[in-house]
Amino acid sequence: MKTPFLRRTLTAAAATGSAAALLLAAAGGAAAHVGVTPDKTSANSYALLTFGIPHGCDGSGTTKVAITLPPELNDAQPTVNPNWTVEKVTEQLPEPKKLADGTSITKRTSQIVYTAKAPLEHQLRDALVLSVKLPDAPGSTLYFPTFQTCETGQTDWSEIARDGQDPHSLAAPAPSLTVTEEEASTEGHGAAATAVPLATEQAAATADGGADARSWAGLGAGLAGLVLGGAAFIRSAGRPSGTGSNNATGG
Repeated sequence: MKTPFLRRTLTAAAATGSAAALLLAAAGGAAAHVGVTPDKTSANSYALLTFGIPHGCDGSGTTKVAITLPPELNDAQPTVNPNWTVEKVTEQLPEPKKLADGTSITKRTSQIVYTAKAPLEHQLRDALVLSVKLPDAPGSTLYFPTFQTCETGQTDWSEIARDGQDPHSLAAPAPSLTVTEEEASTEGHGAAATAVPLATEQAAATADGGADARSWAGLGAGLAGLVLGGAAFIRSAGRPSGTGSNNATGG
């Protein structure tokens, strides 16, 4: 017959195991999609957007990544990545678009296309960084449909959740970010457009792995709790069964 302590220990162990399984699933899901991590999201600011390429297509290496810019953006400046060549694709606007400074444009950059110099192996990841000026539209969500071409196969990361739909239920969601309120002071174009220092690029390249690190840290804490619970059970099981009655008699 199980003692109350044993039942509590087994219940705690089961709960910890379930939590660990959920954390593992979350960590795997966070790394599965092509996503974007901005270094800032405030309206009218210049931001560095890091697109993480976590894997190929069903085991096949990635050869090309085409990032479509949302209509709210007029241009993007790609950061040089030695593993890829890059080009801008422009489109003719149906009518001139007036800018905040009073000038007008008739063309915009619609897509940034990175082509791998050698296929990015399925088990490896890389990061592609764009510098953009975010629009004066706090509260709006910008979507960046991304088409991933592989040696064999392709993946179109362009799904957008409908009203009321859980974005996490999408099989191939488009990378996205939400614009926040404008900050009191923003950096000038020169600061954002210059080459990114090595340390900054390394941080940007791993930014989208932050959620994974937190998930693994939580998993470690849960497993540690399980070990401590097991140790307490072993100590309790090793005590003489008559100890409790002796103490009662001595009182």
